[in-house]
Amino acid sequence: MLNYEFPPIGGGGGQAHRSLLGQYARTDDLDVDVLTSAPSPGFVTEEFSTNIRIHKVGLHKQRLHHWRKLEVLEWLRRARSPYRRLLREKRYDLVHAFFGFPTGWLCRRTAGRLPYVISLRGSDVPGGNARLQLEYKLLGPLVFKPIWRHAAALVACSEGLRARALRFMPSAQIDMIPNGVDLERFAPAELSSDDKDSDKARPMRLLTVGRLSATKRLPLLIDAVEYLNRSDRAVSLTIVGGGALEEDIRRTLQERDLRSYVTLKGRVDAEEMPELYRAHDLLVSASAQEGMSNAMLEAMASGLPIVTTRCEGVDELIADNGLVVNEPQPAELAKAIKSLIEDRQTLQAMSKAARRNAQKLTWGAVAEAYLELYARVK
Repeated sequence: MLNYEFPPIGGGGGQAHRSLLGQYARTDDLDVDVLTSAPSPGFVTEEFSTNIRIHKVGLHKQRLHHWRKLEVLEWLRRARSPYRRLLREKRYDLVHAFFGFPTGWLCRRTAGRLPYVISLRGSDVPGGNARLQLEYKLLGPLVFKPIWRHAAALVACSEGLRARALRFMPSAQIDMIPNGVDLERFAPAELSSDDKDSDKARPMRLLTVGRLSATKRLPLLIDAVEYLNRSDRAVSLTIVGGGALEEDIRRTLQERDLRSYVTLKGRVDAEEMPELYRAHDLLVSASAQEGMSNAMLEAMASGLPIVTTRCEGVDELIADNGLVVNEPQPAELAKAIKSLIEDRQTLQAMSKAARRNAQKLTWGAVAEAYLELYARVK
């Protein structure tokens, strides 16, 4: 398995990969080597489980949640030698790469020797990511398409991402295997009747989780929360995540004097996230582009309704457990949030539906789907 990012580096793609490995660790007839990255120079091998080893190529990373172009090229250059060494040392049945690029580039170069599966994750599929438009234009026809064309299988993590991939390459055959969620780690808070009564009196607690990038459109959420508070609808917003825009957001909150009801926590350790979800009432998102949001899945399992702008992966996740805003405007987001502030009965019904819907999307089912795909490919 290949992935240019893996926790603590990166975002949802690395987290999904680690969760999948947690299931593979329970599979006796599976032996896995993972080649990925580390934030500082060097090369280390760690034992994830008795049947899984993780080989980390060290880089000169400046930020854990943001990839500079030079860092991507550094990983490709440094990973090539250990990848070839692993292929010499063992007879593998196949390679599974997370992200078509840059990770899939290594698989493409050995396609004649070993079949490969690519999990498309979002940013590796040409589309609406403003920061990568030049790369899409330059690399799309010359690099992305040959990598996809020679893959034994392509997998998207949502129907929305699959549709975007087919717009880029209509001839491709693309499976869909969604992300999953750990239902034991992420569970609703247990509230007493006194807690429920006090909930009605306090401000609604909003949470947003994700990499702090332009794609997440955090200014829309901040504007919506400011609008609500100035309209006598008391809400608080907690922003969780690190990334390139962290300092810009901190400056915005200070300059606009919003820190009394908007808190930027930055990056939070994975161990703290279950309790953080349980300490909030509603997950909010203004993302322009997703594969399938791990944060939404974790929030659902924790019993949080969701208010989000429309993006890929939404159709699979949100039905009776949230509201989807079609127009990405602060006023529209504020209107949707306000409707739930004023209708706590609907909010509670959505909370129950969120947990119920999450129970259909487990990592065990995801692992089983991938193992069936592997058997078909090899």
